[in-house]
Amino acid sequence: MFNLLQYAKNTAVITDRGERFTYEHLFSEVQQFGLQIARRGLVCCLCKNEIGALIGYVSGICYRNPLMLLDGGRDSDYFCSYIEKYHPEYIWTPSNKSSEFDGSVIYERHGYSLMKMNVKLGEANIHLHDKLALCLTTSGSTGSPKLVRLTKENLESNAQSIATYLNINEDERPITTLPMYYSFGLSVINSHLIKGATILLTNSTVFSKSFWDFFGQTFPTSIAGVPFTYEMLERMGFFQMAMPSLKTMIQAGGKLNADVVKRYVQFAEETNKSFIVMYGQTEASPRMSYLPFEYASTKPSSIGIPIPGGAFLLFDANGQPIQEPNTEGELVYKGANVCLGYAECREDLEKGDENKGLLRTGDVAFRDTEGFYYITGRLKRFVKIWGNRYNLDAIEQLIKPITTDCACVGNDNKIYVVVVDSKYVNEIAHLMNKKLQLDKSCYSINVIEKIPKTPSGKIQYTELKSTIGL
Repeated sequence: MFNLLQYAKNTAVITDRGERFTYEHLFSEVQQFGLQIARRGLVCCLCKNEIGALIGYVSGICYRNPLMLLDGGRDSDYFCSYIEKYHPEYIWTPSNKSSEFDGSVIYERHGYSLMKMNVKLGEANIHLHDKLALCLTTSGSTGSPKLVRLTKENLESNAQSIATYLNINEDERPITTLPMYYSFGLSVINSHLIKGATILLTNSTVFSKSFWDFFGQTFPTSIAGVPFTYEMLERMGFFQMAMPSLKTMIQAGGKLNADVVKRYVQFAEETNKSFIVMYGQTEASPRMSYLPFEYASTKPSSIGIPIPGGAFLLFDANGQPIQEPNTEGELVYKGANVCLGYAECREDLEKGDENKGLLRTGDVAFRDTEGFYYITGRLKRFVKIWGNRYNLDAIEQLIKPITTDCACVGNDNKIYVVVVDSKYVNEIAHLMNKKLQLDKSCYSINVIEKIPKTPSGKIQYTELKSTIGL
């Protein structure tokens, strides 16, 4: 997948610590790491956006050692739940965390330590499927050790597809705005490394001065973000910033309000840039569709068309295929990037391909007359009140022009709107009455200090329900 020596003299990585690595240098580092692992085993990589973590990841892919990528910034309780379930043979960890694990350090490099774990004989004998290359946490599995099982073919097919429709070449310089243990952040790295581009690697967030200092020093050509990223960038005055090197902005990880999309599209058109909306899930390695920029202004609510090599299908409630346009159904994706399946324990890593190239996304969507797709909600995010069906995701989008810091949960008795600022309560109530024709007894508006989100900015609805007592 990574033919590093093909681009030997190109700069592969520039870090916010001032480190520079050519592809030849990166190949040498990857090779050194790979030689430390005597037999194929599961490597748990505690990731930060740092060169040590990147070397461990690339080496695992190149040397066929299956990886489990976890958030390296979390506490030991978080890691222990995964270690107890999956019994990795090795852990690649920031060196300051090595004392937290039951193993011996066999290699150290760039502030990371490779630990050989004290795995019991019975656990070590559990076979890892030959095609297993990578295990990633699912978007909704924070606090749960459920993993998505991916192959090298899954990752490579998706990286090549992304590189094709974004026209990525060796002149590109993406800056890391998302963590590499998150499938979207990792796909940015994959799709650029396979084309000899330069990864601008930083652990700082877009909300910090250090990020923008690094941005100003390295001249990025692209950034990536989830809806929360772009909502916050707009508040920070992004449209007024001077960014002559920036050519491409890509968005995925959830539905961005159409009005916000329009503003970014207008900004892109005025500054000779492009704004690309994409749709995906970790289970699809992760991209499934993209909205070509020339359609962004006329179809701002659309997730676009399937990626090269992929296809969408729609099914009704009876499992029958939907052929007509503008008819809602469950969205199913078909492609070489669909994962093998899930894992919830070490034994599951023996399993083969359970999906056979088909992914039931769990999203409700429709296709317009020109073949563009639109997500209208999640199958599990509908409630039925007084005999009427309400889409909680659609209600969120309805409220977002009032405040982007909002969320909706509910049951078949009531819809619960959650915001962090009480000044919006009356305006939202008026909207619920006027637009949705909802009686006051059918909804409540709750003000809390902070809406729980994953590190990548996705709302944690289960935790939110608990917070408001549902």
